Amino acid sequence: MARNAHPEETVNLILTVAYRLFMEKGYEHTSIQDIINHLGGLSKGAIYHHFKSKEDILIAVAEAMASESNQMLERIRDRTDLNGKEKLKTIFKESINRSVQNDIFTVAPDFHRNPKLLFSLLHDTVDNAAPDYLLPILKQGISDGSVETDYPEQLAELILLAANIWLNPMVFDNSAEESYCKFMVFRQMLQGFGLDIVDDEILERVIELTSVYQKRKG
Repeated sequence: MARNAHPEETVNLILTVAYRLFMEKGYEHTSIQDIINHLGGLSKGAIYHHFKSKEDILIAVAEAMASESNQMLERIRDRTDLNGKEKLKTIFKESINRSVQNDIFTVAPDFHRNPKLLFSLLHDTVDNAAPDYLLPILKQGISDGSVETDYPEQLAELILLAANIWLNPMVFDNSAEESYCKFMVFRQMLQGFGLDIVDDEILERVIELTSVYQKRKG
């Protein structure tokens, strides 16, 4: 089949097929050839016209997932019925319980083998999520008295880096026990800032997602 005359349709097709295969086989066990075989005759050249590598395809899939997450963060940030601390608690509960989280952990990418994916996660956390979503909420919390800190910019980065990177079993290959210990430290750190915003329900979900990742990785 000739290359699609509509590049956006071609990209969407590649991402749809890749996402499905990543779900079924796991990222590490899916090859470029596997993706080609499910593209209805689209050539390898057509794929490499849009993506330099399988890792670039994974990053594009992850960015699509991040876009959905950012919409959720924006919606909570802009609510008028919650104070700053309540918004932070809502973000953690809704983020960890999104069904797409199961998809992400089922893909089970190895960040050690995919440094561009790790950089993409770091970039989105520090340059986008922290300043655009968490920082305004912390500033609101300072204003309404529910959050106490003199360094909201740095605290926004710290919370998200700890949650998205340090606690992420796909980055450090944490076992369920290691995830439990890290979560307890994370909770104690937040409580030190007067932010009692993560509970046992969230802990159970973290352990569940860690088990999903470890099972698929194994």
